[in-house]
Amino acid sequence: MIRTRTLLTASRGFSRAYGTVIPTAARTSSVLQNAVEATQPRNSWTKAEIQEIYNTGLMDLTFAAVCPLPSLPRILADTPQASIHRRFHDPTKIQLCTLHNIKTGGCSEDCSYCSQSSRHKTGLKATPLVSVETVLSAAKVAKENGSTRFCLGAAWRDMRGRKSGLRNIKAMVEGVRGMGMEVCVTLGMIDATQAKELKDAGLTAYNHNVDTSREFYPSVITTRSYDERLATIKNVREAGINVCSGGILGLGETAEDHVGMLYTLSTMPSHPESVPINALVPIKGTPLQDNTPLPFTDILRTVATARCVMPTSIVRLAAGRITLKEEEQALCFMAGANAVFTGERMLTTDCSGWDEDRAMLERWGMGPMKSFAREAYVEKAAEVPGAKVEQTLAEAV
Repeated sequence: MIRTRTLLTASRGFSRAYGTVIPTAARTSSVLQNAVEATQPRNSWTKAEIQEIYNTGLMDLTFAAVCPLPSLPRILADTPQASIHRRFHDPTKIQLCTLHNIKTGGCSEDCSYCSQSSRHKTGLKATPLVSVETVLSAAKVAKENGSTRFCLGAAWRDMRGRKSGLRNIKAMVEGVRGMGMEVCVTLGMIDATQAKELKDAGLTAYNHNVDTSREFYPSVITTRSYDERLATIKNVREAGINVCSGGILGLGETAEDHVGMLYTLSTMPSHPESVPINALVPIKGTPLQDNTPLPFTDILRTVATARCVMPTSIVRLAAGRITLKEEEQALCFMAGANAVFTGERMLTTDCSGWDEDRAMLERWGMGPMKSFAREAYVEKAAEVPGAKVEQTLAEAV
């Protein structure tokens, strides 16, 4: 009589008998299997489906996001790189983004995580909008250091009554685009007319995070509603600008709120082209200054689930990445994250530097993604007269 000792591999879909690997029945949920099989995004996710994916064993979940599932032989036969991430992205490319603060502090909002709110005593001094020359100089440095996306952040509630400010910001956008870089701005709430003006200036993307689930949102912010956030995203989308929208982990929310946030994003008429995943950086003087950081596994699980339900989006490791060990960042890349913020600062918090990030990517066999390497970016870049696109879609694939 021969006894067979069974060992689980990383995929949890094999048994080992005297050194021979034999496929066994799949342990992966049918919902996750369907996500792996998908050849295009879907916008009909239910919370229950996303919850099922999110609650999948972490090894299975991260493996499904980046590697072929052994329980899907047809997919393996049809597609050599039959994984969610590899089907839609080059796994060796990471987009390097730099965020520049163009207007610091004095914001009237009460976002409980933010050092720039005038309602919190963080010691941060409010400053006026910086000059166009200052921004273009900073963008030049970022490009020379390998960043291909330059992001501009202003601390205010909305753009009402800021005609001169909008005029200067449009000049910033035009200047950065003239360098061949993608350019993103986050300026609070904007209306359809303002969105159209930014589009005409050549804006690549507009960042407006939903932050968390609809249910938990009122515990974090009371001065702007969830629906107001969604209205700004709608204005941006209808203007033909790429959407950058994600959330913050560690606000005091539950795993159900992570699912709720991903549900909001993944059921939009079009998925955000960029989904930033932030980890709270507790700042003294804010209501969340004493929050305990979430376990890394929660961040990894959220990244992997985002990749499963929004396969074509760029998943961006944003604020708080500096708290992750290099091996933890690599696991996030393996689970589907393919962009980081890098440079001297990230608004008012610390950020990993260009040299550090380049060395890390080299150690893991990865390199920087070129500007406009994604299809949606290429298409929208072509709509701007005179815009410089560094890479064609054919080269990006």
